Amino acid sequence: MSTVNISFNSDLLRQIDKVAQEESRSRSELIREAARSYIERKSRWGQIFKLGTRIAQSKGLKPEDIENEITSFRKQRRR
Repeated sequence: MSTVNISFNSDLLRQIDKVAQEESRSRSELIREAARSYIERKSRWGQIFKLGTRIAQSKGLKPEDIENEITSFRKQRRR
């Protein structure tokens, strides 16, 4: 294990300490879990976008086709 020094503004550090105390864990444990969670979420979104790209390519869709579809869907939801 390695030690890393990180700077936080005082407000964020207070929030970190509050959550760590509420969950009966150390500041380091909380920050490690937050980093793991961020990395996992980023990886999952990467996989989702790769799948979306493969599906779009297999159907012959272009980025503008997808953008138009999203715009149309959002307009319908607002009604």
